[in-house]
Amino acid sequence: MNNQFFERTQSDQIASLTVTAHEVLKLYGVLEAEVECINYEFNATFAVTTDSAQKYALRININSTRVRANICAEIEWAQYLYRIPEVYVPAPIANLHDDYVTSIAHSDSGRLLNCVLYTWLEGDVIGDEPSMEQLHLIGRTIATLHQSTEKFQLSPNAQLPIFKDLLWGTEDYLFGPKSQLSDKDRSVLHEAAVQIMKFTDELYENSSAQIIHADLHGWNMMCHEGLIYIFDFDDCGYGLLAQDIAVALYYLDTPEQESALLEGYRSVRALPIYSENAMKALLLQRRLMLLNYLCETNNQEHKQMLPKYLDQSLERASRFLTDVRG
Repeated sequence: MNNQFFERTQSDQIASLTVTAHEVLKLYGVLEAEVECINYEFNATFAVTTDSAQKYALRININSTRVRANICAEIEWAQYLYRIPEVYVPAPIANLHDDYVTSIAHSDSGRLLNCVLYTWLEGDVIGDEPSMEQLHLIGRTIATLHQSTEKFQLSPNAQLPIFKDLLWGTEDYLFGPKSQLSDKDRSVLHEAAVQIMKFTDELYENSSAQIIHADLHGWNMMCHEGLIYIFDFDDCGYGLLAQDIAVALYYLDTPEQESALLEGYRSVRALPIYSENAMKALLLQRRLMLLNYLCETNNQEHKQMLPKYLDQSLERASRFLTDVRG
């Protein structure tokens, strides 16, 4: 592995991965195409336009720790959802070997990268400023997603993690040996983490796990002709419906926004059972997972966010501890 690749400028990294994207596309029979990087954060996503004007989205897993069996599970679930009425997702595309996961050696990083190709979604990314109408539709969409997946089962070749632990299977940079937090900061966050796991364990004792998206927010959704489309299934796994809802709520700014989303959900099915403090725990858990990501990421732009994000996380953890102690 060549860590020097991640010390390059972002534009240099994208240029390298763009070359790799063209190599990957040849394995799908796409020899001539315009390739543009449209997102480079955790992984790299490219808009692909062929010489016949067909469009696709290519994702190259440059930072993901997901193994092939995890990506196979993502593909199986996306294929299943694609056939469900009122659930709108892109369709996975197989390569020339009839495989939906394409692995390729990337010499600049020294890594074997897994790649997936999806059909292109038309419309506008919802982003950080969803309208109240969109939030109601998002709530309905999440509820339909949950309802449709209750009985879905993966094949023996596909595997997903279960989200019972604090950091959902990712390496621990908050409390483990690689932590660079001060003893004081680590103590506050650890105390909050203990409470989070207490509520999480109680939720798992009283609820059943199923496959959840686990990353439902406005940058993973598009709106087109009044419909909500969901994409980026890279983080999916076995979890609780309340955990999926908590992720969606985490990115909202006001109680009115939260109400609009939850009302949309309730228009399709009843909300899962959780207490107010349990939801606060799940919301803070999301915060700690993102903090952990900032502690370990190779993304230079994201690394710069860490000091401020840590301070805000400590404030939220302290407020949470005050709330749950009564």
